[in-house]
Amino acid sequence: MNARMLIVLLSGLLCASAFAQQPPWRAPRTADGHPDLQGMWTSATITPLERPNEYGGRRALTQEEAARLEHAEASLVSTSARPTDLKQQLPGDCKDFGRGCGYNNFWLDRGSQVVTIDGEKRTSLLIDPPDGKIPPLTAERQKSMAARPRGNFDGPEARPLGERCLLAFGSSSGPPMLPVLYNNHYQIVQSEDSVMILVEMVHDARVVRLGGTHVASNVRKWMGDSIGRWEGETLVVETTNFTDHESFRGATRDARVIERFTRVAPDKIHYRFTVEDANAFTRSFTGELPFYRTDEPIYEYACHEGNYALRGILAGAREQEKATAGR
Repeated sequence: MNARMLIVLLSGLLCASAFAQQPPWRAPRTADGHPDLQGMWTSATITPLERPNEYGGRRALTQEEAARLEHAEASLVSTSARPTDLKQQLPGDCKDFGRGCGYNNFWLDRGSQVVTIDGEKRTSLLIDPPDGKIPPLTAERQKSMAARPRGNFDGPEARPLGERCLLAFGSSSGPPMLPVLYNNHYQIVQSEDSVMILVEMVHDARVVRLGGTHVASNVRKWMGDSIGRWEGETLVVETTNFTDHESFRGATRDARVIERFTRVAPDKIHYRFTVEDANAFTRSFTGELPFYRTDEPIYEYACHEGNYALRGILAGAREQEKATAGR
């Protein structure tokens, strides 16, 4: 072995040794010594909550499948962002220039990439059950859900919570905190005895009390009663005491949600959740996704101010009732 080869070999060994000795990344600390989760974060992703049937039991996409999905999303966004040609017939129910249509692409921001965790590009946010699906409802819960009135327009209190600007659409406010079509930003602020999570969608603010116990079972809260504790690098949050007005995928007021927040990189929080509700589901289920740091601000979600949609919805229902009564 000549001197040059020996130098190269020794240099490689020294570099490998230095790399091996580097300590694992550790989250910065707050003044009280706990991992710092504070900042602006986004959960936006094109990965669905439940696994599409085409992937069967596969938890991970291939690199080619992931690239194809992300390319299709980018193409859709690019195409949808083009100005409307008013000389052309508008598609479907959009012939009346907006009546019956949803938001155009300008308002949507559901993300551009699939979820990647531990090197896997995931087919769904749910990882348990293994099929990536929310478990079936119990027979009793199916019966009670079927007995609920549908399409109730008797008054504002019968309309969905998001429509009334009381809670975020979908399960954006949580728990569990899941991405939707837009406004997927969160701001986390910590103190010694609490963690506040401000939700961009419908301006919800959830306060997690650190330590202690849940309030009495007859005290019910919007987004439930959340208490937290630190387990090493992870903030574990347990939420119970939901109201009768909230129901994540058929869950009852007695649901229990366990969330785990672990900052795994300067720009990433690993978020994991488990939903337990024996009164609703045949088994518990678990999902996970990353929250990424963002430099974008949280904008005011001025939902109720100047919102005439609910009045219009109810007025339309009254007119339908008049027409039906006059037949």
